Amino acid sequence: MVLVNQEGINRQALFADENEEFRIPAEPDAGQTVTLRFRTAKDNIDCVYYREQGENEEKAFVKTGSDGLFDYYEYKTEVPDHTVRYHYRVVKGQECCYYNRLGVCPEAKDCFDYQITPGFHTPDWAKGAVMYQIFVDRFCNGDPSNDVEDGEYIYIGRPVYRVKDWNQNPSAMDVGCFYGGDLQGVWNKLDYLKGLGVEVIYFNPLFVSPSNHKYDTQDYDHIDPHYGCIVKDGGDAVGLGDINNDNASKYRIRSADPENLKASDEFFARFVEEVHRRGMRVIMDGVFNHCGSFNKWLDRERIYEHSGCYEPGAYVSKESPYHSFFKFHNEDAWPYNGHYDGWWGHDTLPKLNYKDSPKLYQYILDIAKKWVSPPYNVDGWRLDVAADLGHTSEYNHMFWQDFRKAVKEANPEAIILAEHYGDPGSWLQGDQWDTVMNYDAFMEPVTWFLTGMEKHSDEYSEAMYGNGEAFFQSMFYHMSKMQTQSVNISMNELSNHDHSRFLTRTNRTIGRIATAGSEAAEEKIHKGIFREAVLIQMTWPGAPTVYYGDEAGVCGWTDPDNRRTYPWGKEDLELIEFHKYMIALHKRCPALRRGALKQLLADYQFISYGRFLGNNCCVVAVNNSDKEREAKIPVWEIGIMDDDKLTRVMATNTDGYNAGFVVYGVEDGHVSLTVDAYCGILMICNKKT
Repeated sequence: MVLVNQEGINRQALFADENEEFRIPAEPDAGQTVTLRFRTAKDNIDCVYYREQGENEEKAFVKTGSDGLFDYYEYKTEVPDHTVRYHYRVVKGQECCYYNRLGVCPEAKDCFDYQITPGFHTPDWAKGAVMYQIFVDRFCNGDPSNDVEDGEYIYIGRPVYRVKDWNQNPSAMDVGCFYGGDLQGVWNKLDYLKGLGVEVIYFNPLFVSPSNHKYDTQDYDHIDPHYGCIVKDGGDAVGLGDINNDNASKYRIRSADPENLKASDEFFARFVEEVHRRGMRVIMDGVFNHCGSFNKWLDRERIYEHSGCYEPGAYVSKESPYHSFFKFHNEDAWPYNGHYDGWWGHDTLPKLNYKDSPKLYQYILDIAKKWVSPPYNVDGWRLDVAADLGHTSEYNHMFWQDFRKAVKEANPEAIILAEHYGDPGSWLQGDQWDTVMNYDAFMEPVTWFLTGMEKHSDEYSEAMYGNGEAFFQSMFYHMSKMQTQSVNISMNELSNHDHSRFLTRTNRTIGRIATAGSEAAEEKIHKGIFREAVLIQMTWPGAPTVYYGDEAGVCGWTDPDNRRTYPWGKEDLELIEFHKYMIALHKRCPALRRGALKQLLADYQFISYGRFLGNNCCVVAVNNSDKEREAKIPVWEIGIMDDDKLTRVMATNTDGYNAGFVVYGVEDGHVSLTVDAYCGILMICNKKT
């Protein structure tokens, strides 16, 4: 086999990353010897050098081996007790280039250097794990006895409403509408989730809360009985003309009575035990930057004052033990002081005042430990808008450092996964979060490339649509802001509770439920493009995370339309089977769960990349155009040789998918393909030893 560009440095052949074959161990501790590996074309370069930030001296690699295509170089160093940032320089004669997180570069830039953070370990079980996000109220109603009743209480000025038709789409004012989904419903569908291939269930908030989304926590200490068990009932709903919850005695009993709270917590413990018994894990959602006006610490709705068995909330009394939990601006307004900080100015979302309340600070740390410890044994936290905790970045970092210590001491294998927009690098230094919801380095680039749409369906960009180079540049740029151990467990979603459903984005239409109506979210959708997206999701580094119902063909504009019910009995069965196939392939291939990534081709409406680990290699090709495409893919770049065979195990198209095997030969390091319109292909090669 003859490799191109032999006279100078063969830049296509150069490769290194921070995964387990090129940094050994991949997550070293201080004092350990770490081996760094670098790959070049065979007999092509003079030397590879290692250079740390802040150091003038370069250290030469030693050539340690070769195969039919490549030479391999190694450099060993002892890991110090502080973070090390480094890059490589490759030399041939008078020619040189640099290599960092972006790959080959003409000059070294510190911001793209590799990084070793001693002792930064992420949970091994989460690497490449298949996750499934559940918005509980809309997944499955397993216990009608705990359903919210019409007029049970007043929420944001309106009586709450029980939606009787499970298949009814959400209204524009959906937040106080309840469909009845609960944890028993999830329990009833565990066989389905296990059969789908799910390894981790991520729940939107489960704590007591008056909203259907539950991002306005009422009580962090307990699971909401409307999701758990109501063993004690009674009281009255609010009356016609009521504007507050003074008469909401039924809700007081259901949400605040100790018997219901105890029963719901015990049910949740049994539920998690059952999930674990089936070989799956559970992640909870923690909203710790703000709570809700119903919260027992504030009690603006006077739920707990009227119950008679709780300490007074800070809204009710100046003498409340929770006074310091909130920042009040009028010390003369009690009783019933409404002059407090709200998150983004919303008085229904009171901001928690950590800086002035050591008691609150410790309370939340205790909550963090409680739910990852026996008897609940939850496997980690997803943290809502985590960077927006306090008023300064410095304070936020300090809090999350303490949060991590508390969680990891209680459960060393628990994951800490944060919602974050923008550069997460300062939060992923081994002392705070493990990883993030991967908007910047997954959801957005995939969406722009395949649909030209912004993730809320609020904007369309012709320049981004089908731009293969922009796709890879954006992916690699944003991935470079995370250490690789964070990338490998990052939550890669196509849709979630905050953004439009990906299937709706395929209609390439700007719209929201209030402007376009819910029916328009289902019009002109393109399942072929959706299947391409799922193929990328299941083959890209990270933890592929399915938003409930995506696999069944659920559409929807952004919040609240993205929170439609799971369509039991009306599922798109073909899409479900497709997800099963893709999840099984993801789990079967070591390269897809933990392997290296390399760009192979980028063109207008066409991308190809490879994943490789040991002898297992995977090649992905996506043609997002409406015309058939001939492609010649340089598979030699991931170590596939002319005597190897590639087996196509999945080919998606406009009408469906083909899971039949097709074997391709390799000629001069390339595989030649005819790729159908709107087609995604996955090929696997187990190289000869």
